[in-house]
Amino acid sequence: MRTQVAIIGAGPAGLLLGALLHKYGVDHVILERQTPDYVLGRIRAGVLEQVAVDLLDEAGVGARMHREGLPHDGFSLAFDGGHHRIDLHGLTGKRVMVYGQTELTRDLMDARRAAGLQTVYSAENVSLSGFDGERPTVHYRHDGQDHEIQADFIAGCDGFHGAARASVPPSAIQNYEKVYPFGWLGVLADVPPVHHELIYANHPRGFALCSMRSKTRVRYYVQCSLDDHVEDWSDERFFAELKRRLPEADAARLVEGPSIEKSIAPLRSFVAEPMRFGRLFLAGDAAHIVPPTGAKGLNLAASDVGLLGRALAEHYRGSDAGIDTYSQRALSRVWKAERFSWWFTSLMHRFPETGEFGRKMQQAELDYLVKSEAAMRSMAENYVGLSLDT
Repeated sequence: MRTQVAIIGAGPAGLLLGALLHKYGVDHVILERQTPDYVLGRIRAGVLEQVAVDLLDEAGVGARMHREGLPHDGFSLAFDGGHHRIDLHGLTGKRVMVYGQTELTRDLMDARRAAGLQTVYSAENVSLSGFDGERPTVHYRHDGQDHEIQADFIAGCDGFHGAARASVPPSAIQNYEKVYPFGWLGVLADVPPVHHELIYANHPRGFALCSMRSKTRVRYYVQCSLDDHVEDWSDERFFAELKRRLPEADAARLVEGPSIEKSIAPLRSFVAEPMRFGRLFLAGDAAHIVPPTGAKGLNLAASDVGLLGRALAEHYRGSDAGIDTYSQRALSRVWKAERFSWWFTSLMHRFPETGEFGRKMQQAELDYLVKSEAAMRSMAENYVGLSLDT
C-alpha cells in the first residue's frame, strides 16, 4: 500500500489528524492495534480548550459537540470550607467545553466512516522502518497476513506504550519524567452533577474533583494511595469520602448512585524530546503525559495534531517550514502545559512528605490566588488553553 501519511493510532489524536488531513487533501491511512469497541470503551477526559473546539470545527466534526456539550464560563476552587469561583470568561474572554472523550472519538469515527476513509483496526505486530531516510515503511499483520505501508511520513499517535516512540533509537531521544506518590480513584455514575461547574477541592484528607460528562452523568475523583485497590472501594465508601472533602453545602446537594465504571489512575508527568525523527513525528501521549489536574492531556494531543496537520499540508504545497519547526513549536506548548499541570497538582493535593509546612504553603497560595486578579487571570489563561502560536 502507498500513501502520503501513515498514522499509527486511532485514538482522538490520530483520528483528528486524519480528519484534518482529509480536509487539507492529504492522502493517509490509520492503523490501530485495538478494535473500535475497545477504543470507544476507554473512559478519559471531558474538558476541551478553545483550541481543541476550534480544531474539531475545522475538521467538520463539531456539530454534535456544540449541540450536546456543556460550555463552562468558570470553575470553583474549594478549600477551608468555602467556594471560590474562577471566572474564566470574565478574565480571558474564553470558555471551555465539557464533552466526553468517548463522544468526541465517536464523532470522529462516524465522520471517517461516512467519508469512506481507510482505518485498519486490530493491526498486530506494528513496526516502523526507514523513517530516517526517504522511504518510511510501516509493517503490520492483519487477518493472519503480513502487510506494509510505504509513506512519505509517519505520524505516531499511538500512545505511551505504542510502537512509534519505541522505534526511535535510545540515543536520539531524551525522556523526562516525574511520578507522583498518589493516584486518582474515579467513579462514573448516572446522577445529576453536584454543581453546574467543576469543583476542585483541596482538603486535609486529600484532593477531590467533581466533574461531569453531561447534565445526567458525572465523573468524580478522590486522591488515593497507590497501594489502594478498586475492589476495596465500595460506592458507599467512595461517596462518603467525597462528601468529607467538599464544603458542607456541596456535600448536602450531592446525589449518590451506582457506579458505571470505577478505576484508579496513577499520576505522572512525561515528556520525550524531540518530537520529530526524520520523517517520523510523535503526537499526543506518544510524546508526553500530564497529570489530569487541569485537563491538559487530550487538549495537548489536539494542539500537536493541529500543528502537524497544517505542517504536512504546507509540505505538499511546497514549504517545509512547518515540519522543520514542528517539534520546537509543539514542545514549547507542551512544557507550558506540563508546568501548569505540575503547579495545579502541587497546589491541590495532599503531599504527606511536605508535612505541615507544605500544607501552610498551599493555604497561603490559595488565599493569594483568590484575592489577586492577576493571579486568577494567569490561572484562567492557562486553564482555557494557550494559542497554538504561544
